[in-house]
Amino acid sequence: MKTLLAAAAALLLASGAATGAPKPPLKLVAKYKMPADVQGRFDHLAADVAGNRLFLAAESAHEVLVFNLHTGKYLRAIPNIEIPHAIFVRPALDRIYVTDGGAGEVRIFNSNTFRQIGTVRLKVDSDSIGYDAATRDLYVVNGGGDAHESYSMLSVVNTTSDRKVADIRIEGSTLEAMAIAKHSPLLYQNNPSKNLIDVVNRETRKIVATWPVTLCRRNVAMALDESAHRLFTACRSGAIVVFDTQTGKELLLLKIPVGVDDLVFDPATKRLYASCWGNGGRIAVYHEDDPDHYTLLGMAPTGRGGKNEVLVPQLHRLLVTIPPAVSRPGEVYVYQVQ
Repeated sequence: MKTLLAAAAALLLASGAATGAPKPPLKLVAKYKMPADVQGRFDHLAADVAGNRLFLAAESAHEVLVFNLHTGKYLRAIPNIEIPHAIFVRPALDRIYVTDGGAGEVRIFNSNTFRQIGTVRLKVDSDSIGYDAATRDLYVVNGGGDAHESYSMLSVVNTTSDRKVADIRIEGSTLEAMAIAKHSPLLYQNNPSKNLIDVVNRETRKIVATWPVTLCRRNVAMALDESAHRLFTACRSGAIVVFDTQTGKELLLLKIPVGVDDLVFDPATKRLYASCWGNGGRIAVYHEDDPDHYTLLGMAPTGRGGKNEVLVPQLHRLLVTIPPAVSRPGEVYVYQVQ
């Protein structure tokens, strides 16, 4: 009888586990506080795992905030940057690269002293970046409407020589995020002013294809699953469009809140994270079941204005900037990837 009761209890427990609520994809585990005097708009984040630091582009404050990545302690600011947008860290050379949209340049800082050690002059609205680890080239979008031009530039800055080595002209007044393939010479560039994706050959530095984005509007964020031949472009109108990189065709539309700004794909877990300011701030998390099927795992709440994120796979953490409000300082929400 005891054996039968034990077996029945085990079956009941198993049944309860099977029908229980699914585990949320993200769990809020910490909040990093910003200084109370830092106000206004923010842009992208960057994590320096080797140096145990987190960098935030504080646009309105004209500086980059520096935190301890593990503890969240505020360390200092890198000041006097007109409009900081994107940040790249090259630990081997102790350098930090910050795009300055106001000055129209890439500012280069020593990552130990935080002193500026160089600049690469571009055009105003220097903004989104992509890094080619094989060539050590940093690709930077700049120019366009803010430069009173109908075209934009995708400039190539070599981070070993710290010099601009090429400009690639792209028709369109605004360029946004890009994705760089590791196993081919292709770069995929969001061109929201024309609702296109421009495909650039990095070896020839020529545009080799243009793909219309018809399923959503204002494609600003991008991620790539190179192994599955899938490109993801996220639109402010509230959707992610899945492209086949072999054909350039739109395959699927995945719904997300409006106001996306960053999109991350983690090849280890096959997850997509889209940070959006819509619905009070949400991170939409999708799982790539296979290249043609995706499951929505959840919509993790963030906070008002939360739209910029960085994934730190080594720490199983996703970090999102929550801008300051009238009654509270800004914060960085730290989520554990479940």
